[in-house]
Amino acid sequence: MKLAIYCRVSTNEQNPENQKIRLIEYAKEKGLTYDVFSEVESTRKTRPIKAELLHRLRNGKYDGVLIYKLDRWARSSTELILEIDELTSKGLTFISLTENLDFSTSTGRLHFQILSAFAEFERSLISERTKEGIYRAKMKGKTLGRPKGSKDRKKRRRAGYILREARKKQEEDQKKGIHRSINDYLNREE
Repeated sequence: MKLAIYCRVSTNEQNPENQKIRLIEYAKEKGLTYDVFSEVESTRKTRPIKAELLHRLRNGKYDGVLIYKLDRWARSSTELILEIDELTSKGLTFISLTENLDFSTSTGRLHFQILSAFAEFERSLISERTKEGIYRAKMKGKTLGRPKGSKDRKKRRRAGYILREARKKQEEDQKKGIHRSINDYLNREE
């Protein structure tokens, strides 16, 4: 079995070697072949090493992934669950060393179901709080949405989305034998 070992630290001051040593020991104990992927100073939006690793996992280059801790793989429970679900549904192994979780085993799948339930619960709580906050703001007379600005006072250009949609409608009508100028369609949009 060939695994991808993934290590991630958030800053240059931290050292992925601490994770790497333990993960390599585990892989050697189990007689696994492996490649190591280390990510340093990743941001919330960009984790290029992880993106490359996911690409390789999806293309079958590895049989699974070995990580030090779940929070080293994902930054939110939603991201974690979606990615683990995707990988395990493709028959890939997902092992978290310190939590002693192997999602390819029946116990690991049970843990994954519990994690999923908590993540769904968390999402529904956030949704309820958001709805309550919106209701409270409306009751206080707050106007919701983007404040009106200079773009709202002057007429918008007839380019971009509106023009594309007008052209689509014009083409559909032309196929039916109806021929009108583009301005007829643009005037209907206003």
